[in-house]
Amino acid sequence: MNKNFALIGAAGYIAPKHMKAIKDTGNNLLVAMDPSDSVGIIDSYFPQCHFFTEFERFDRHIEKLKYDNGIKLDYVSVCSPNYLHDAHLRFALRSGADAICEKPLVLNPFNIDKLQKIEENTGSKIYNILQLRVHPSIIKLRENVLALKKDTKYEVELMYITSRGNWYNYSWKGDEAKSGGLVANIGVHFFDMLSWLYGKLQDVRVVKRELNTASGYLEFENARVKWFLSIDKNCLPKEINEKGQTTFRSITIDGKELEFSEGFTDLHTLVYKNIIEGNGYGLNEARAAIEIVDKIRNQKF
Repeated sequence: MNKNFALIGAAGYIAPKHMKAIKDTGNNLLVAMDPSDSVGIIDSYFPQCHFFTEFERFDRHIEKLKYDNGIKLDYVSVCSPNYLHDAHLRFALRSGADAICEKPLVLNPFNIDKLQKIEENTGSKIYNILQLRVHPSIIKLRENVLALKKDTKYEVELMYITSRGNWYNYSWKGDEAKSGGLVANIGVHFFDMLSWLYGKLQDVRVVKRELNTASGYLEFENARVKWFLSIDKNCLPKEINEKGQTTFRSITIDGKELEFSEGFTDLHTLVYKNIIEGNGYGLNEARAAIEIVDKIRNQKF
């Protein structure tokens, strides 16, 4: 049976990936909401979708679907700014739906504890988009890590540079109170991956934490990791700049480069498929990355 979806944050960068995933899994987007009305992309996926720029009217429409038309929402997809995730997840669960949320799930670990209580009270579930866990190269790497028992820890270096224009720091993403800063916006994807690969966190050291660049050291049960993140195009390697590319990612493990350039196309669709089949990543899986981000954000250095 097709599932019924609502979407909060329809005008954002990541929203089309969710629309595509809903469509590709054979489901229906009934209603969407965003304060901005620049949402023409909806026509490419669900032209009959109802749309609202005011949350109150969005909420009322969902109530009308339920009580006037007997139509229940199965899922609410949350693509809103990071600081609103917690409130929108609560709304989804109170509406009787499960929630599918972009990263970072929340900005503080204590929010996860509160959301778990709401899950218990409502019977609904919250799922996080942890798409690197379904990337073929990362799955294979994890299988190798689990199969190979080393006497020493892996030595890992992670570098991710994805250049952004001047708009970035004028948007909510440049406001740390709303986004959690660079380590929450960009780093959380990789921190989740690292904890999934290498086990429990043992040590955190921050070397640099600025508006557009951050770096540091993480130690896990099975790895020591040096990491560097930036949205500054001046940090791109010369050869990448000369090719006109705007993004550079590199992961080396014991000096060997992990091939990590392909396989990103339909990861959201695969995550959605897993969630609908009952195999999604819930609050407990999301916790490790949120705790790492929190430690980095609050460490004095």
